[in-house]
Amino acid sequence: MLNRSMNHKHTTQDARLNATDIPNSARTPCIGVCSTTSVGDSICRGCKRYAFEVIRWNGYSEAEKVAVLRRIEALTVQIMQDKFVIHSEALLKEGVQGCRLPVNVALSPCCWLHNLLKKGPIDHLVPEDFGFAVKEAYRQMPLAALAELVDDELLRLCGAHFARYYKLTDSLS
Repeated sequence: MLNRSMNHKHTTQDARLNATDIPNSARTPCIGVCSTTSVGDSICRGCKRYAFEVIRWNGYSEAEKVAVLRRIEALTVQIMQDKFVIHSEALLKEGVQGCRLPVNVALSPCCWLHNLLKKGPIDHLVPEDFGFAVKEAYRQMPLAALAELVDDELLRLCGAHFARYYKLTDSLS
């Protein structure tokens, strides 16, 4: 089965999805690993929101929240699709929820997988049991090392995005 989340390109209409289209689509992406408030990072190591977004989140409109989530989703999918194949969204969703981790069905399953790699039982995780596989080029890496590589690449990509689009237009000051 071709996975829409790994091969689907978001259209302009998809990017404009709002919270009325899918229940709870704009809930916080926080996964409980916040480094913006505890360490002072400009990009959260957990959810990948910018510090000003974490601080202002509760004041954002639903459309603003969805825009943040869509940006994080697009960057996450870009990194994840290079390294993983999701064979079963249902198995992945069930497995992530079984680990008591959040699943936002409004977002790509790549986001669910990223949360699983970030907070799940990485040392005991069997990819096939969760409906995904590691692509050939990365199979020699232990899953924990691959998860760290994904997170490092995603933080760099988020940082580059911030530097290009936000640094001059928004800050906490």
